Amino acid sequence: MEKQAGSDSARSAASLQESWARIRGRLRDEVGEVEYRTWLRQMTLVGIDGDEVVVNLPTRFLRDWVRSHYGDRLRALWQQEVPAVRRADVRVGPQPRGAASEEDAAGAAPVQPGLAESLTARPARNAAPDARNEWSAPLDPRFTFDTFVVGKPNEFAHACARRVAEKPASPGFNPLFLYGGVGLGKTHLMHAVAWAIRGGEPVRNVAYMSAEKFMYRFISALRSQSTMEFKESLRSVDVLMVDDLQFLIGKDNTQEEFFHTFNALIDAGKQIIISADKSPSDLNGLEDRLRTRLGCGMVADIHATTYELRLSILHAKAAAAGVPVPKNVLEFLAHKITSNVRELEGALNRLIAHANLFGRAVTLESAQDVLHDLLRAHDRRVTIEEIQRKVAEHYNIRLTDMSSARRARNVARPRQVAMYLAKQLTSRSLPEIGRRFGNRDHTTVMHAVSRISELMQADSAFAEDVELLRRMLET
Repeated sequence: MEKQAGSDSARSAASLQESWARIRGRLRDEVGEVEYRTWLRQMTLVGIDGDEVVVNLPTRFLRDWVRSHYGDRLRALWQQEVPAVRRADVRVGPQPRGAASEEDAAGAAPVQPGLAESLTARPARNAAPDARNEWSAPLDPRFTFDTFVVGKPNEFAHACARRVAEKPASPGFNPLFLYGGVGLGKTHLMHAVAWAIRGGEPVRNVAYMSAEKFMYRFISALRSQSTMEFKESLRSVDVLMVDDLQFLIGKDNTQEEFFHTFNALIDAGKQIIISADKSPSDLNGLEDRLRTRLGCGMVADIHATTYELRLSILHAKAAAAGVPVPKNVLEFLAHKITSNVRELEGALNRLIAHANLFGRAVTLESAQDVLHDLLRAHDRRVTIEEIQRKVAEHYNIRLTDMSSARRARNVARPRQVAMYLAKQLTSRSLPEIGRRFGNRDHTTVMHAVSRISELMQADSAFAEDVELLRRMLET
């Protein structure tokens, strides 16, 4: 009987894991691969206790996020699998040894962040690794597809990079030319492609370098009269990645050599990936024949980040660091630091380091203190137009509603907030403020200022919301 009970228990456990695998698969299909890997991948099943299923996550930040954004869906999916389940509890807890097998059961791709260590530990299988060590610059283990946050400004470039990583030298994708401003993710995508190709096919010789390094290697070969060795070694690679090609502008001899290397690799069916700050057609100073060749494959641009993408990046970085960062702080940073992702990530790292060093929680006030120099660089004079735009964006209403005759509460209250902030943050008179809000009388502005002041005293959450807007506008 005991043997039979043990057998039933084993079958029950196996059935539970199968249900969990199906649930994870459905969640991945529903939210998408990027969002799944950012928030849900680290979930591990603890078990079912009565009518409650228990799931673990490694940090409080992830637990709180998953509870608020996916808790109801998690419960509904479990009810479909096990009708007796009525509740889903997400807790902070250790990751059991079976976590990796759960991921595999759900059909996930291998996890990338630890790939660097595993690759360096592999023994050489042929001569390719020697050439790789000679030519390739070190790859950053943080820069993988798993850690790349996708949004509208970069989704096309990300999709192209994924395609090349899966099928190098595919027709129409060779060369792959990525372009965009500083700190928008070009280098991250190139490293991610390199990690993915090396992980899938370790025998492939992948060489990543900057255009500057290419030039210095070429000059060194000329001086040592070893240009033939230079050509043969570089043209033996399977995938060549050259970052910041604009560095070659004005270097005619280096451009000539790069052009011949480019042709030799393309003709041999090898993959080339290039990045620059401009599209091939806008890289004035490159030879016409090289510019034409660069544009004959797939050209993908990465636009400036949107507020939504910046906020998603901050959430992902904070989750990876395992440090709780309040939502209003992340929103504040996403609003204030708009130049590039590197500066945004640097600001978050400073906040986290300050919190860890001094044992203090991250708050909006501490963010302003720690980042005062960075925020000062973004200072500008506040205008009524800017206040209207920020408030409309914050409350998700149309900018035209600021001056419209609509009196619906979801429009009137944000309009009053904007009037209040215009009075607090500008030197404009009440009649002038009223004119900017659809030619309203100055008494309307006075009423708005008085009403918002009263609400802020009575409702701390509302006061915090208005204070967040004020800080974003004046700092």
